[in-house]
Amino acid sequence: MYLAMAVRNGLRKHLSAVQQERFEAYLQRLLEDRRRANLTALRDRQSIERRHFGESAALLDALERAGVVESPVIDVGTGAGIPGLPFKIARPDLDVTLVESSAKKAQFLEETVRELRLSGVTVCHARAEDLARGAEHRGVYGLALARAVAPLRILVELALPFLYVGSHLATPKGSGAEREVREAANALAVCGGTVELVERLEVPGPGPTPTLVLVRKTAETPDRYPRRPGMPRKRPL
Repeated sequence: MYLAMAVRNGLRKHLSAVQQERFEAYLQRLLEDRRRANLTALRDRQSIERRHFGESAALLDALERAGVVESPVIDVGTGAGIPGLPFKIARPDLDVTLVESSAKKAQFLEETVRELRLSGVTVCHARAEDLARGAEHRGVYGLALARAVAPLRILVELALPFLYVGSHLATPKGSGAEREVREAANALAVCGGTVELVERLEVPGPGPTPTLVLVRKTAETPDRYPRRPGMPRKRPL
């Protein structure tokens, strides 16, 4: 079964029958509901298995080897739940918060969490700029994830406020990863982050290979960041 192979190869460990059933149920929901909430452009099982589950598994494996997987975890701009839900299925011990600004996608996530009987998952229908200013979420997370959300220079302003000093932001990037790192130098300095690692992920099967950019939070993010909704994208640091 490609699904089981992709996830097991990425995680380098065995998945229980319950975990495999949850991945299968999640995949079916993505296939059935993808149009309703504009969840994914991928239309077939194999593409979803590789791009969503296989890449999430490879990301988790890389972060575990780096020793930076710390609960609680926040997935900023999670969309259909990637990579936050695969992380939770593979690592039930993690407390995961999924942040999504689209009401339809947030509803899909809440329904999926209930169907998969996952505890320790919180779905927040909110913009990151607003959520990060509240005491409940600011500076409390051990790991922030963000996939296909924004260029790094924008993403650090959105994500670093959620982290405490010493924790990490992990984001898979495409072929322009090195350029994004260079362009984010000022944003990283302003928001209190340092790039620790840039490496290609080991994803099984054919297709593009993402590059992990790992950012360590080295200083407190000033209170003025993130700026009001829309400003990080309109005027990147």
